[in-house]
Amino acid sequence: MTQLYTTRRIILALFAVFLGIENAAAGALPSSRVSDIRNTKHNLSANPSDVSRNVQAGDNREICVFCHTPHAANPSQGPLWNRQLSSATYDTYNSGSLDATGDGVALDQPNGISKLCLSCHDGTIAVGSVRVLNGAWATGTIAMNGTNSDGTMPDGSVGAESGYTRRLGTDLTNDHPISFTYDTALAQRDGELRDPANEPHIGNRSPGNAPHVPLENDQVQCNSCHDPHIRDAGDPTKSIKFLRLNRFQKVSPSTDTFNEASDIICLACHDKAGWVGSAHATAEVANERYTSSAATLREFPAATEVWESACLACHDTHTVSGSRRLLRDGTDGPTGASGAKIGGSAAIEETCFACHSSDGGTLTSQGLNTEVPDIKTDFDLPFHMPIRNSEQVAGYEVHDIGTIGSDSQAVDQRGKDFIESQAMLGKGNPNNRHVECTDCHNPHRVVRRRLFNESNVGGVMDAAGTHDHWNTPHTNIASGVLRGAWGVEPVYASNDFNAGPTSFIVKRGDPGNSGSTAVSSPYMTREYQVCLKCHSSYAYDTPPMLGVSSVTTPQGVNHMVQYTDQAREYNSPDSHKGEFGSGGGGMGGGGMGGMGGGCSGGGMGADGGADPAFNDCNHRSWHPVMNDTGRTPSVRNASADTWTAPFNAAVGTQTMYCTDCHGSDTPPGTVDPDGQNNENGAAWGPHGSTNYFLLKGDWSGNAPGSPENDFTNRPGTGDDDSGGDTSDHLCFKCHEYEQYAATTGSTRASG
Repeated sequence: MTQLYTTRRIILALFAVFLGIENAAAGALPSSRVSDIRNTKHNLSANPSDVSRNVQAGDNREICVFCHTPHAANPSQGPLWNRQLSSATYDTYNSGSLDATGDGVALDQPNGISKLCLSCHDGTIAVGSVRVLNGAWATGTIAMNGTNSDGTMPDGSVGAESGYTRRLGTDLTNDHPISFTYDTALAQRDGELRDPANEPHIGNRSPGNAPHVPLENDQVQCNSCHDPHIRDAGDPTKSIKFLRLNRFQKVSPSTDTFNEASDIICLACHDKAGWVGSAHATAEVANERYTSSAATLREFPAATEVWESACLACHDTHTVSGSRRLLRDGTDGPTGASGAKIGGSAAIEETCFACHSSDGGTLTSQGLNTEVPDIKTDFDLPFHMPIRNSEQVAGYEVHDIGTIGSDSQAVDQRGKDFIESQAMLGKGNPNNRHVECTDCHNPHRVVRRRLFNESNVGGVMDAAGTHDHWNTPHTNIASGVLRGAWGVEPVYASNDFNAGPTSFIVKRGDPGNSGSTAVSSPYMTREYQVCLKCHSSYAYDTPPMLGVSSVTTPQGVNHMVQYTDQAREYNSPDSHKGEFGSGGGGMGGGGMGGMGGGCSGGGMGADGGADPAFNDCNHRSWHPVMNDTGRTPSVRNASADTWTAPFNAAVGTQTMYCTDCHGSDTPPGTVDPDGQNNENGAAWGPHGSTNYFLLKGDWSGNAPGSPENDFTNRPGTGDDDSGGDTSDHLCFKCHEYEQYAATTGSTRASG
C-alpha cells in the first residue's frame, strides 16, 4: 500500500513538472496574473476553492483529470489530453471585412488547441466525460453538479442564446474568429492588425521565446487570448475571463504602440486607425459609468467607466447569438429581465442604442440633457432613416463593410475604412439599399471636437462633436462625429442641369490630427460627401421610389414619386457664381458677371431665359452645400439682414450642411436643435423628424397627416391657409420670416 501511494505521488509530481514546463513555454506571466487553477472556475473538482463555481464534481477531488492524464492520453491533441474531441460541424465566423479568407468566405472548421476548449464549451460532450478515470483506460463520466441534465455545459442564468453564456454551441458566427493564419500577409491585407513579425508579444512558442499572445503554427487559437490555468494575482474572485493580458484599459492610449501594462488585450493585435485620441477611448470624454446592473451583467467592476471598458463597450468576443462583428447585444431579439438580448437577427443600431438613448439603462448618465446624445428618440419619430430590419426593403441587415465590387478602390483594407461595394448600397440591386449607424459614423475614430481633423489626445475636447454653428462663419466642413467616415466627391463634365456626375472620387481614411481640410484631400472632409454616397447615382442606377419603407416619405408628397439625384442637383460650378450684370444690379445688366464670356448684351430674352442661347445664358443657382454662391450683398446690391444668424455673417462666401435642413424639428428662426448655449439637448443629424423628407420644419404649408398630403392647391411655405404665424416653417430657419412671410411688417425682400 505504501509503495502504491509513493508511486502515485511520483506520477503526480512528474505530471506537475510536465505542466510546469508547458506553462513556462507559454511565457512568463504578467505581474497581474498567476497560475493557480485551483482558485479558478476551471477547478471542476469537489475541492473547495476561493471562487464561486456553478459547475463542479459531486465527489471527485482531482483537479487536472477533467483535461489531462499522465497515461493513455488522446494522441490527436495535447498536452496529455484526457477528453474526446467533438465531431460536430460548426458554423464559423464570416464577414465582408474578414481578410483571413476571400470576400464573403467563412473560416474553415476549428482545429488545434481550440478543439480542446470546444470539447466542453460547444455543449456536445458532457463536462465530466473523460478517457481515463481512476487509472482505468476507458471512457468514464464524472458525476457533476450544475450542468445541464445531459451533463453538458450549462446554459447560464441569462440563457444559451445570450452573450452571457459559456455554452458557445456549434454556431461560432458570433464568436471571435479562431484557427486562421495570422501573418504579415494578413496584417497587410487588413490594415489594422499588427504585423506579428514586428511584435515580440505575438508569435509561435519556441525554446527561449515565450510571447504573451501565443500562436499555434502561425494560427490564432483560443489560447492566444486565454490561459485556462490563470487568475488575477491580487484577487481570485476578480473576473479576468482567463485572459493573458488586461481585460480593461488602464490609461487612455496616447500612442499606437501596444503597452502590455496599460492596454486592453484587444490592442495587442488590433491597431485601429484613429482609436488613439478618439472619443470612446479618452478618459475625459468617455467618463460615464456603467449602472450597477449593467456592470453586473457584463462582469465589470463596479464604477467602471466607458473608456476603461474600451473595446468591450461595443464588442464582446462571445456575443449574443445572431449578432455580427462581435457587437455586444447587437440583435433585434427580445431583451431579457437581465437587460441582455436573447437571440434575434443582427441589428447594429441596438449596440449603439445601449448608450445613445434615454432608456438603455447602461450608463448612470445617458440620453437627453447629458453628454451622451440620445439618438434613439429620433429613430422613434414618425419619419426616420429606415435603420431597423423591419424597415428595410430586404428585411434584414444588408450592411457589410469590406465588400468588394466594381469600383476602383483597392481590394485590401476596405474594412479598415468601412468601405462597402456599390452593389451593397443598392446599385444594380435596389433591395440592398439600406442605412446603418456605421454608414455615417466610424466609432473607432469619432472625436468630441468641432472639426474632424482634431483629436481628444490628452483630454482636449470641445463642448460637442458637432460643428460650431454660432461662433464662426458657416461652412460645410465635417465635424468630429464624422471623422474617419467615408464618402464620395462627384466629378462633373458639364454644367447642364440635366447632366449628372460622370464619376465619383471615393474619400476614405483617417485624416490624422491637423490634416488638411481641402476638398481635394483623399479622406472625407465635407458632410455632403457622406450623404452623397447613398443619395446620388453612386448608389443607384435609377433613383429609388418614395414610400418603399413605412417610415420614409410616401409617394405623392409634393407630387413626387421618387427621390432625386442630389449630386446632379448640387453641381455648383465656379463659372455660375455671382449675379447677372457687370455691376451686380440684378438680371437686367449687360453680361453675366461671374459666368464669363458666353452671355454679353443682356440676352436673356423676353421670357427670362427663352432665348436661343438660353443654355449659355441661364446659370444655375443652389443652396451652398457643395460650394458658395458668390452672391454677396455687394454683388446683389442687397442686405444681409434677410438671413437669420449665423447665416447673415458671410452671405455669398459661406457654405452649409445637409443637416441644416434635415433633422428633427427645431425652434423658429434656427436650425440648431439645442439653441446657442445648450449642447446636450436633441441630437444633430438626419436621424428622424415629424416632417416629410426628414426636414426640420414644415414645408409648403402642409404638415404630415393633414387632409391634403398630395399638396394640391396648397399656398406654399409661409402660409397655413388661415393667415396664422408660420415662422416655424422650414425656410424661416435661415431666411428671416419678417422679411419674407409675415402678414405685417415694414419691409419685404427676396433673393
